[in-house]
Amino acid sequence: MEVTVIGTGYVGLVVGSCLAEAGNQVTCSDIDEAKIARLNSGEVPIYEPGLDRLISHNLAEGRLRFTTDSAEGIRKADAIFVAVGTPPGDDGAANLDFVREAARTIGDNLKPETVVIMKSTVPVGTSEIVRREIGNRTQAPFHVCSNPEFLKEGDAVGDFMYPDRVVCGVDADAARDRMEELYEPFVRSGNPLIFMDIPSAEMTKYAANAMLATRISFMNQIAELCEETGADIELVRKGIGSDKRIGPSFLYAGTGYGGSCFPKDVQALIQTGDERGVDLTVLKAVNVANDRQKGVLARKIRGRFGDDLSGLRFAVWGLAFKPETDDMRAAPSLALIGSLLDAGAEVAAHDPVAISTAREHYLGDAIEYAPDEYTACDGADALVLVTEWLQYRRPDWGSVKERLRQQVVFDGRNIFEPDRMRGLGLEYYSIGRGAVS
Repeated sequence: MEVTVIGTGYVGLVVGSCLAEAGNQVTCSDIDEAKIARLNSGEVPIYEPGLDRLISHNLAEGRLRFTTDSAEGIRKADAIFVAVGTPPGDDGAANLDFVREAARTIGDNLKPETVVIMKSTVPVGTSEIVRREIGNRTQAPFHVCSNPEFLKEGDAVGDFMYPDRVVCGVDADAARDRMEELYEPFVRSGNPLIFMDIPSAEMTKYAANAMLATRISFMNQIAELCEETGADIELVRKGIGSDKRIGPSFLYAGTGYGGSCFPKDVQALIQTGDERGVDLTVLKAVNVANDRQKGVLARKIRGRFGDDLSGLRFAVWGLAFKPETDDMRAAPSLALIGSLLDAGAEVAAHDPVAISTAREHYLGDAIEYAPDEYTACDGADALVLVTEWLQYRRPDWGSVKERLRQQVVFDGRNIFEPDRMRGLGLEYYSIGRGAVS
């Protein structure tokens, strides 16, 4: 099938490369000329495990190409995926300017019976806006479909290739048939291809992310209560996670959620509710709880060292909002580092892949960037773990202790065991568990 993907961000690149791997002829377009040049040379502008191999392989096989000319790909496409950005506006609502522009370009160039597939995360009703924008510019018959993405950063290729479900909002048999053809290679193991109406598909994406965000904020608040009562959040997590009605996923206490999806989608859903006269009080509380949780490590550090951190130095392990990505959008590390710098501290940070992102887009030269996690500890008064990269989970504690000026560790992800830290002679602070001093 001839497929065009408009937008070569995180979602567009994964969708395009995976569909090409399944044998489709895929054209990915973007207005960023520098990005397109990098992609055509086989250079991937984001970090996502396995994506570079897919892109280089399908470029070499001739099934995948990148261009700045969206119209060229649209004119020959049987299916067009819209995967452009929908950044939040000042009021939290999703900005649809890029979506509207893509729809206008599609309307000027599409061939009859093309299926236009909304892959961007958009509020309920956006597909109808797209339909109107296209229809205002063409007499050719076409179909609109909502196909929300459920890709976890760090495992997006696996999520697309082996989905636990694929959600498609359609209102015509032709669109349903086209989507079945596209996704048949990916659902052969029996996981469902779920068809529904378009508004329900649009809502499903937001509802799923809001539910997961709610679980995270709920557990973080229970963790705070655990610290005040002497309970251990890790034992509580195991106790409730074994209940089949609840399950174990997204019950880990930590420094709050970040990234490109949860913060933006929760806020957008709240905004949609306000526009429709529905007060989503639970999600508003989730939002407030998460904003507060991002300050949990800074509060613990001030509780230990005082409000004035002048003359103190902190080693920070992890800058990305989660492991296996270089994404720092709404990352808890940013709130922590900002608080440390505002209090007069020095910061030396390490991350396996996100240092260039931090330097170019978020922190500049405000902090030191260490070549490895151990160098970051040199002369530091405390080690602060923010992102649970695998290489941080079993460090050489002898080397860490030798390099630290004070033997203090703050663990924002509860990856170290308190008894182990006590045996090492380390002062240890985690989330929802008693301190080791």
